[in-house]
Formats: sequence, structure tokens, C-alpha cells
Amino acid sequence: MSDWLGIKDEVVVVTGGSSGIGEAIVEELLEQGVKVANLDLHEGKIQHENLFFVATDVTDRQNVASAIQNVVEKFGTIDAVVNNAGINIPRLLVDDQKEASEYELSEEVFDKIFQINVKGVYNVSQETAKILVKKKSGVIINMSSECGLEGSEGQSPYAASKAAINGFTRSWAKELAKHHVRVVGIAPGIMEETGLRTESYEKALAYTRGKTVEELRAGYANTSATPLGRSGKLKEVADVVCYYISRRASYVTGITTNVSGGKTRG
Repeated sequence: MSDWLGIKDEVVVVTGGSSGIGEAIVEELLEQGVKVANLDLHEGKIQHENLFFVATDVTDRQNVASAIQNVVEKFGTIDAVVNNAGINIPRLLVDDQKEASEYELSEEVFDKIFQINVKGVYNVSQETAKILVKKKSGVIINMSSECGLEGSEGQSPYAASKAAINGFTRSWAKELAKHHVRVVGIAPGIMEETGLRTESYEKALAYTRGKTVEELRAGYANTSATPLGRSGKLKEVADVVCYYISRRASYVTGITTNVSGGKTRG
């Protein structure tokens, strides 16, 4: 059988590759013969001869620059980057139910989300793009979210950070096209459960939506608003990543693709 994607031996940087969607992306890339650099705060459970872990804080520019240099020293170059590292802390703009509410958006929470989700993407993309521009080839993939396109109750700072990423994708695609570097986004919808769906996250999200945690969990199973009638699989996001890295997607740039089973607010 032919290697249709043709991405074997490509060198791909994945941020936040130790858990959740990032882990699924790393696993799928390795299966395709890709050399993967995982830039995360903590090493994941995947062990592979083609996997290189670099402990990285994406909000620290010097740390990022050092990590990218380490990847180049290890693999010789970089062909693509997947900006997957992100954080979501559910908060209300105004909580009219209690004073000094822990679930009302604070400057500290706002800054933390934007430091990781927006500044982190800028840091990693700029350091990597310097390499891709010199090579006159490569791909930057920004992991957005369905709520970055449509908004989400109780998750306004997260949604806003992902909307900012969509702006990066469209703008950088226009800037880097003359260097033959593509920039695309992927916006997952409701996905299968991962370890990132913590008790504290569920408690916060349930509160912002006026529900109990049990009611929130029951809602995960209700896929009536998704035309395909089910939650997405992490591998289905990873498959799109592999396609966009490949030359099969050589004329695709400047868009953010929903991977959401057809789910929209309309």
C-alpha cells in the first residue's frame, strides 16, 4: 500500500503533547513515521525512538527559544508545528449570585489563559517560523475550538483566546504565503472524555451554567445538537493534523476547520 500522506521522517513540534488531544496527535504522528518533539511541562507516557521530549513553558520566550534550538540539534530541522498547548478555566463575567465569587472572572485568571493560549502560540510560532521561512516550506497548525468560532456560556476568556488564535491563523497565512509556509487552524467540538476534564473544571463549568455536576455530565452524553449524533474521537482530530501537515493539503492555508460532527449554533 502506498504512503498516501507522505509525511514519514518529517519533523513536527507538538506543544502540550503529553495529554488529551496533544497526546493523540503525538501517537498518530509516530504511527505515520514522523519524528516528533513534544514541548510540554511534563513528560507523557508515550515512549518511542522518534519522540523527543523537551520540558517547556510556552509562556517563557527564552525557554521556548532554547527548546526549538534543542529540537533542531536533535533532528536537524523542523517541518511543522502544532500549537496545541492550552488551558480552560470556566468563569462568569459577572456572578450576581454571590459576592467575591471564585467563579467570577478575575484579572489573574484572564492573564493566565491569555498567557498560555495566545502568547504561548505567538512564542512558539515565531521561533519556529524563522526556521520555516528560511526553508521556504512548512506548516503551522493552531489548535482552536468550536467555541472560539461561536462563543460558550461560562467560558468567555477561553473562547476569546481561541478567537484570537483564529485571527493569528488568517493573518499569518497571508504573511507567510510568499515564503511557501502554510498556516491552518483546527477547531474541535465536543470530544470523548480525557483526563483533562477534572473535577474542579466540571464544578466550575456547572456553576457558570446554573447546573449540578451530575446534570453537566449527563449533558455530555446528549449529542442531539450534533448532526453526526456522537462525540468526536481524539484520533479524528489527529487525522486532520496529519492531513494538513502533508503535501496533500498543499493548497490549503488561512482557514480554521471545525472537527465537530457538523455541530453549530445555527
